[in-house]
Amino acid sequence: MKLTGIISIAGKPGLSKIVTQSKNGIIVESLIDGKRFPVQGSQRVSSLDDISIYTYEEDVLLGEVFEKIYKKEAGKEAISHKTSEAELKAYIKEILPNYDAERVYNSDLKKIVQWYNLLLGKDLLKIEEEEKEEKGEDKKQTTAKKETKPKKATTAKKAAPKKPTAAKGGAKITKSAGRGK
Repeated sequence: MKLTGIISIAGKPGLSKIVTQSKNGIIVESLIDGKRFPVQGSQRVSSLDDISIYTYEEDVLLGEVFEKIYKKEAGKEAISHKTSEAELKAYIKEILPNYDAERVYNSDLKKIVQWYNLLLGKDLLKIEEEEKEEKGEDKKQTTAKKETKPKKATTAKKAAPKKPTAAKGGAKITKSAGRGK
């Protein structure tokens, strides 16, 4: 799952999408209300690509967690992030049975579910398998198009010989009357 360009800013609700870079930081667009604002280099910013969830074996990337939720919910919204802590823990336990409950806080569980629902609502969650299948179909269609087109015979054009040019002189300096007295 590609989460490139989607960030979380400390102290700001929701997620933001990177629009462009400026000389002092980046310009982002909020996924909640669509407003654009600058983010200074001194603010704490986390890319969703870099976030992972602690488990007992190895850390699991947030994109993989979102894929599991997507498959469990069949592409529909997950439970609300405002449900009780016990329900959130049980829900995440279904998706990630080996997550480390001591190191993953309740606020983290709320963010996972809230971010998933926000990204799903904005149609930004795309499973890589579906993208690969679409690319595979596109390649088949383009190869079929290439095969049906007849090739045109092309002849190489010869370059015309260069004509000699006259040597160009520099600027002429002339003395004008009345100057230099």
